[in-house]
Amino acid sequence: MPEGQPTQTIASMPEAAADALERRIVDLYQHGFPLDPRPFAVMGERLGVSEADVIAALERLEARGALGRIGAVIPPNRVGASTLAAMAVPPERLEAVAGLVSAHEAVNHNYEREHAFNLWFVVTAPDPAAVEAALREINAATGLEVLDLPLEEAYHIDLGFKVRWSD
Repeated sequence: MPEGQPTQTIASMPEAAADALERRIVDLYQHGFPLDPRPFAVMGERLGVSEADVIAALERLEARGALGRIGAVIPPNRVGASTLAAMAVPPERLEAVAGLVSAHEAVNHNYEREHAFNLWFVVTAPDPAAVEAALREINAATGLEVLDLPLEEAYHIDLGFKVRWSD
């Protein structure tokens, strides 16, 4: 990783102890995930273990909260349509509203921010009309206005982190 790259310390993750296979997977596959019908088998072959071993290690990482997702990062609006959205949610309703937002099939993640607009999320759908419909549905389900923040300029954030392992 280039200098200045963010560092994630495994010790800051819940139940910190990662085994050697888990560490190798995290170190090797934040980038360059195999584009193959059986990617975990390819990973296992490269790591000298079985496909089942790789899947089990990933399941352990996920169970401890050390792994958020496995999937492609596709530039916005290259496949379908998407938007960033935000809501000003009364603090006492934040957990319930976040649950409603997360349950919507068009929402791929949400997060809390320290701001008047304290709940932010990304909506993805097949086309712009479906994105707009999802925003209207979330508004109706929560009774709260949804601020649509469509992409004006794209930039790339490398979501891979150099991991500093501590025992």
